[in-house]
Amino acid sequence: MNLLHSFLLPPLHMATSFQFLLLLLLFIAPSSLLAQSSFRPKALVVPVTKEASTLQYVTQIHQRTPLVPVNLVLDLGGQFLWVDCDQNYTSSTYRPARCNSAQCSLADASGCGECFSPPRPGCNNNTCGVLPDNTVTRTATSGEVAQDVVSVQSTNGFNPGRNVTVSRFIFSCAPTFLLNGLAKGVSGMAGLGRTKIAFPSQFASAFSFNRKFAICLASSSKGVVFFGDGPYVFLPNVDASQSLTYTPLILNPVSTASASTQGQASSEYFIGVKSIKIDQKVVPNINTTLLSINKEGFGGTKISTVNPYTVLEASIFKGVTEAFVSASAARNITRVGGVAPFEVCFSAKNVGSTRLGAAVPTIELVLQNSVSWFIFGANSMVQVKDDVLCLGVVNGGDNPRTSIVIGGYQLENNLLQFDLASSRLGFSSLLFGRMTTCANFNFTSAPSTALRHHDQGSDFE
Repeated sequence: MNLLHSFLLPPLHMATSFQFLLLLLLFIAPSSLLAQSSFRPKALVVPVTKEASTLQYVTQIHQRTPLVPVNLVLDLGGQFLWVDCDQNYTSSTYRPARCNSAQCSLADASGCGECFSPPRPGCNNNTCGVLPDNTVTRTATSGEVAQDVVSVQSTNGFNPGRNVTVSRFIFSCAPTFLLNGLAKGVSGMAGLGRTKIAFPSQFASAFSFNRKFAICLASSSKGVVFFGDGPYVFLPNVDASQSLTYTPLILNPVSTASASTQGQASSEYFIGVKSIKIDQKVVPNINTTLLSINKEGFGGTKISTVNPYTVLEASIFKGVTEAFVSASAARNITRVGGVAPFEVCFSAKNVGSTRLGAAVPTIELVLQNSVSWFIFGANSMVQVKDDVLCLGVVNGGDNPRTSIVIGGYQLENNLLQFDLASSRLGFSSLLFGRMTTCANFNFTSAPSTALRHHDQGSDFE
């Protein structure tokens, strides 16, 4: 020790107390702490469950200091994270975004607000605001832009790993009334849309991975959302990222979400449907101009986790359902009276069962690059009674803003990867065909101690 001391430490009478303590800490610091400080996840994972009464998809993150679990309705096209700050929001790391700050710029915030109540989360002077919107009820209000700690689990694509933390995650506060219409127990909505402060962009920036994310919704058990690139592995060892078909994502120049966002470019995800087939036969008499997006933002095909079922413009609905009924009759499947919200229902008596769900006509969305998204019985038919199956599409009426909205039921047990950098969608088709489901991600690994991650991407200094 004397030899080591003579080489590495100055004599005590020559060193300050600070120098001595610093060198001593370098000797005794556990190597595990040094290793943890350099950990950078390649991907993140959060669970998603379907709430039975509302048919909404609910995820959970941890937020604030100390960390608390926060349940959120998943909104695929949502602009950002917003949470109710009026009820029980307590955090020592909450920071409002000051006017003209980098945070306000990233959030595309407007105005500079004052608050005439004592300062609290959601109510501070000299802060910028945005318009958080409840896309289920299509209502919006003003909300303060802020930052706070957000923690989620990392993943290697096979299992969840250690928890990682973004120390200054940008979000918006909202008043309690904006929760009306959302699932019981949630505190806000998790936006995964095409903005700089939605979950995919903030996580990619914080941890320097690709601006990709993937959703895999389960019908009853726990589904999953991945942030970052694959693999996306489901038991028994099926990497669903290896079976993706790709089609371009289309940017709608006008938002369709709510009145508060109209006039802005849409943060939602659109794809190009060119025609629809039932059992390989093109559905006739569909007005193809409805399948394109016009300069006012009307038309096109949107993917949504907020709509529980696919919604079709009235004339498209008529064409698809008539073709489906005709193809079903050819299979001796008998139509019966509708059961709200569905207009087209069938007796289950002559409907067989296959690995891909009910043995009914296959719906095929022919996309712009000549690839097809096939919708099999598991995603097309809803069992409403023991002996009644209904086609899970609803009539959107005349002149809706979006002609086709592919809803949550049609997404279940399909892996969808959204590549924001390349502006393309990868879709797997029904995972039943690969002998797995979206409920088969292995969430059993225990997380290690949460780590706080600081860098330019997460802190937005």
